[in-house]
Amino acid sequence: MLRRRLIPTAWDELDRLQREMNRLFENYDRAFAPAANYPAVNLWLNEDGAVVTAEIPGVDVKDLEINVVGETLTVSGDRKAESVSNDAVYHRQERGFGKFTRMVELPFAVDANKVQATLEKGVLRIYLPRAEQDRPRKITVKTN
Repeated sequence: MLRRRLIPTAWDELDRLQREMNRLFENYDRAFAPAANYPAVNLWLNEDGAVVTAEIPGVDVKDLEINVVGETLTVSGDRKAESVSNDAVYHRQERGFGKFTRMVELPFAVDANKVQATLEKGVLRIYLPRAEQDRPRKITVKTN
């Protein structure tokens, strides 16, 4: 017959402590790590320019700012916290909120006067036309 120990041993306490530490740090990346890569972006290039898409659900257009200087695109904004009733207590809170800035270095200069941006279903799409002076040019070779 197996007997169950009623008094925890030192090893039992260490096992319990290990489980608690594992639980505490299980979601460290999501909960405490800086959001250096927010928002997540994709970047496509062709001869005419670039297209950048960014996931920014819950961000209002009025809280969004896009700047292009030379070869650097900067997307800044503020995602507001959800409002809950005063008597509500969070059971789980994983979605972040607050101010953010994301800078993307482009491989060429952009014509800032022709940049266009749209926001649809939480996805920001930015069209970045290549500056005329930075477009590749075909050079004709002359012979004598």
